[in-house]
Amino acid sequence: MQITESSVTRTMESNAGQLTKNDAEKLADNGNVQILEELNKGIDKLAASLRGFIREHVTAFKKKGVVLGVSGGVDSAVTLTLCVQEFGKEKVYGLLLPEKESAPSSKTLGAEICESLGVSYEEVPISPILEALNIYEKKDQVLKRACPEYDPEIHKTSLVLPDFLDQELLNVPYIRLIKDGETVSKHRLKANDYLELIGLQGVKQRSRMLVQYMYAEKMNYVVCGTTNKTEVVLGQYVKYGDGGVDLEPLADCYKTQVYALAKHLGVNESIIKRPPSADTWGHYTTDEEFYWRMPRHIIDQLLYAQERNLSLEVTEKNTGLSGDTIEKAWRHIFRVKDTTEYIRAVPPVFYLDK
Repeated sequence: MQITESSVTRTMESNAGQLTKNDAEKLADNGNVQILEELNKGIDKLAASLRGFIREHVTAFKKKGVVLGVSGGVDSAVTLTLCVQEFGKEKVYGLLLPEKESAPSSKTLGAEICESLGVSYEEVPISPILEALNIYEKKDQVLKRACPEYDPEIHKTSLVLPDFLDQELLNVPYIRLIKDGETVSKHRLKANDYLELIGLQGVKQRSRMLVQYMYAEKMNYVVCGTTNKTEVVLGQYVKYGDGGVDLEPLADCYKTQVYALAKHLGVNESIIKRPPSADTWGHYTTDEEFYWRMPRHIIDQLLYAQERNLSLEVTEKNTGLSGDTIEKAWRHIFRVKDTTEYIRAVPPVFYLDK
């Protein structure tokens, strides 16, 4: 259901007699809320709480330390730093898990942060796993079917969606062919081609998790996840891939909060400035280009407004978007949540005694 100013007002009026003084004051304060300020405050306390959470669960699982996939992105950098601060560098192990379509900067930045923290790490390329499953070959077959001029020798590829704020609400993915850093053509994808490509790309994340558990079980460590709240709410992760971990410290922290944590923790500025990406396409494709379809600060504010039942008027003031655009965006977000519900859900179990 979309949240509008009128619906919030009606709810407040109908429940006015049941509200406590504190409840009423909280609802009134929502009219003046500054979403980005809310997301960026109390970061020092948040960091301390996250460290405590990590220790609590590693101890509860009776493990000796933490294994972490280090991608060169801000989420893994923040998580790695928190783990080192809580356990010391001797009980944290980093894994660099590149494949032949990974951006070179992923490996470079991942190694740099491990070295800056004094963490032992190892590079384990997953390309041999993907090649054994013919993932690259199968992917090229789909791309040639969708893009007749595609030549893997000269083209890099990127899967993108139209910018939500500049387009109608069409959710039609397309492939970009890039040559020498320039987009030379775009091709819309048929539904079956899109689904096949998503399935092939998901093998990359699942292969990485396979390697992480191989090391974690050998060392009697936990596998620590790096998925943030923006991704969790939208189902922006691979089931039994980057979502298949022992604990998720950042899963209730919006991406905006992760960046605030990175600055607080002193994460390398080159990592903070790097656009977020799953980094599974030959051409580096950002989350804004494919999944979010809008800037990070906008998607986080829209998600926060939904979570807190903020009015349309308040959301307009915070995002600078029109009411019509916000309502369309909220409907889009609800559809994404509904479509990805199976990703967030635990496997249903049939119980004999019911």
